[in-house]
Amino acid sequence: PPAVYSLDGLLVFGLLLVCTCAYLRKVPRLRTWLLSERRGIWGVCHKAAVIGTRLHVAVSMSCLLMAFYVLVGK
Repeated sequence: PPAVYSLDGLLVFGLLLVCTCAYLRKVPRLRTWLLSERRGIWGVCHKAAVIGTRLHVAVSMSCLLMAFYVLVGK
């Protein structure tokens, strides 16, 4: 997995984390179960969910640009 250590692999991972956590925040049962804790690894998921919901336009544009880069640029 050399893609994990590259910058574009790290950006893809970050975007996927933000998008996944923002999606999980919209599900009421998962929100109370997973994203209620604000410390530790679940705190990171909570912060990613907040970023994904507040900056949804920028995150979606970043996902589109990264998808174009991964499909065409590489």
